[in-house]
Amino acid sequence: MLPAKPRILIVEDEPGIADTLAYALRTDGFEPVWCATGAAALEQLRQPPLPALMLLDVGLPDHNGFEIFKRVREQWDLPIVFLTARSDEIDRVVGLELGADDYVAKPFSPRELVARVRTILRRAGRQERAATDAAAAPAPFQVDEGRRQIRYYGQVLELSRYEYGLLKTLVSRPGHVYTRDVLLERVWDDPGESLDRTVDAHVKTLRAKLKAVAPQLDPIRTHRGTGYALAEDLPATL
Repeated sequence: MLPAKPRILIVEDEPGIADTLAYALRTDGFEPVWCATGAAALEQLRQPPLPALMLLDVGLPDHNGFEIFKRVREQWDLPIVFLTARSDEIDRVVGLELGADDYVAKPFSPRELVARVRTILRRAGRQERAATDAAAAPAPFQVDEGRRQIRYYGQVLELSRYEYGLLKTLVSRPGHVYTRDVLLERVWDDPGESLDRTVDAHVKTLRAKLKAVAPQLDPIRTHRGTGYALAEDLPATL
């Protein structure tokens, strides 16, 4: 039996662009599936099997692509690449800050886009294998959402509500740089009334509590002018 071709969900309201993408993907060994609206894409995702990757247009006729992205990520785990006619850097930054795997502005080369798809799928495959390997080894951080507790090398951390939210967010994606604005939006009840300094102050107290457990390590990395990320090179045990 031949192995199943990776399914790629194209969410694009312009038939000409969708046809071009579908042809390029099909000739490169993929199985393209096309939806012209965000609602149709969400319905398609409810029908197994889950696609290997989604190409998502930002300017859909029924929903904003960024909103569809958030709804997809709440329910499914799959790589997503934004397609857009907008070349504005702000839109690109917003897309990447949301956690998109790539962002391609129109007009683009279908062959180049297919090459990016292959690269992302290879990377996702490596991450999946790494996650499987990591599951067999003790992790530096263990999050117990039911108890709202986080263990660091086996020790329960005494965390405030916001410290817990910050650390839980950073632990969810080691290496991913979260801007202060994104952290405010995810952790604070009213981010509009909080300041960047609020995040910095809580990160400072959080670092002190982590240092008390493992003085030789610096698990939270500062990216100047941007935000914070959890280190990817922490040892599994002390």
